[in-house]
Parts: sequence; structure tokens; C-alpha cells
Amino acid sequence: MAWLQVTFATDRTRAPLIETALGVADALAVTLTDAGDDAQLEPPPGATPLWSGVLVTGLFPGDPHTRARAERLAESLAGQSEAPPRIEYLEDRPWERAWLDDFAPRQFGPRLWVCPSGQPLTCPGAVVVRLDPGLAFGTGHHATTALCLRWLDGAELADKQVVDYGCGSGILAVAALRLGAAGAVAIDHDPQALEATRDNALQNEVAERLVTHLPEAQPQAPADVLLANILAAPLIELAPRFAALVRPGGALVLSGILEEQVHAVAAAYAPAFQLETPWTEDGWVLVPARRRLSCP
Repeated sequence: MAWLQVTFATDRTRAPLIETALGVADALAVTLTDAGDDAQLEPPPGATPLWSGVLVTGLFPGDPHTRARAERLAESLAGQSEAPPRIEYLEDRPWERAWLDDFAPRQFGPRLWVCPSGQPLTCPGAVVVRLDPGLAFGTGHHATTALCLRWLDGAELADKQVVDYGCGSGILAVAALRLGAAGAVAIDHDPQALEATRDNALQNEVAERLVTHLPEAQPQAPADVLLANILAAPLIELAPRFAALVRPGGALVLSGILEEQVHAVAAAYAPAFQLETPWTEDGWVLVPARRRLSCP
């Protein structure tokens, strides 16, 4: 069986209209993806940003009747697209596993591996996180997540309580638990991210040591380690909250920071934290820090 795919190249202001029109036209699925190279990592609480350029794609059955309907739809929405809408057929294939071509096991530090479910990994002493790409951000392939995973691999986590703030897929919380942390709290404003985190914790047999919360319901007990892989602006805004969430002497790991943003982020955290040497990869920076024993 073939499938019919209709793709519109548009901008963030017109993308919701096209998405709605595709849904009304009974598209089997509608996806929004980046039309360029505009990074969107974990947004601030309550925000749902789109890229500046967006590809909106509708998937339909590939029968001739649907082809005629898709052509009429493309014609009616052409004025909302920055390029002529593209209509193409896709041959049927096991799409749910197609991503495996690009998502191979990957190592982060001496011990930690992230590996898709069903793929064998033979490596003595490996600590393996089983994770399949899904709706929530975080597979370890982006530099910001990779930096956090490498930091976790080198950290002493035994008996530690960890907070993963802006958890996305929960990869950092799950990795911390697999590496020996006593417990983890995963926090995200997106209920889908919390659901994905719980599913991934269950798959990795650490669900009994993990709890999830929306930001407004987060526990106030200070953590030994707090990881936040979000963007610079919300990191700066959250500095007072993070100071309250990390116990004196505890570790803070900030990621999702561009090189030119490091000084602004560091300035926000310097009163409560002793900043350590930043880690960098592909223009992104991780800033590790320790909560001061006392601060103004």
C-alpha cells in the first residue's frame, strides 16, 4: 500500500492554519518540523514555540480519490505556503522502526550507553539506557543532552537524590537512576513529556525510584543534584528557584547554553553557586556548579 504525503513550507504564524486545515481534511497524521536549522530545545514553562520556518506535512491514504482531494487542498492553501505545496507518494514500510537506520547505540563516557530497544549491545561493564525516539525531546544525539550524559557518567551518584528539570523524554533522570542514584524527580510543563518519562523509566526498570511533577506541583525538598537542559533565558529566570532546590554543597548542571550566553547565565547563578569550568561541544556549553554553603 502507498501513502500520500502533502507538505507545505510556511512560517510559524501560518502553520497552525495549515495544520487545522489538514486535520479537517481527515489527514491520518499531521507533523510540524523545522524547515531550516532553528534549534528549539526545552521552552520556558507555558510556552509552545515553533521554528521561524516550518514544514507542515499531512499523511493520507494513497488512493486516486484522495489524490484528487489532496490536490484541491494544496491549491486552496497555496497562498499560505512559501513554496508550491509538494505532493508525493510514499511506499509502505515499517515506519515505527525506520528511525533505527539513524539511531544506533551511542556511548557517553566510560560506562554509559543509550541504545534503542531491541538492539543488542555487548560491552562489559556498560550501564545501558534503553530509549526510543518519541514525542518528547531527548535521545542524546543533540550536543546539549550529550554533555549532560557525559557529566552524569563521571559523577558519584550513589545514594543521591536527583532533579531533572525540563525532563523531556526523561533521559537524564533515567540515566542518573541507572548509574546508581537513589531517586529522581522529573519536572516538565508538558504532560506528554511526563508520560514519556514514566514510560522510559518503566522500560529501564527504574520506575519505582522516579516521580514526575508539573512545575507548579514540584516538591520543595532540596536535591543533591539538579540537571536543567533548557535554554539560556529560562535558565536565568529560574536561578532563584534552582538555588532553593539544591542543598548546600549540592551539584547543579546547566545546559542548552550557547557560547555567547555563558556570561549572562553565570552572572545569574554566581551569588548562590560556585561555578566550575564549562564544558563545550558544537557551540553549546554545559556549566557545572556547586551550591555555596552560605550565600547572600
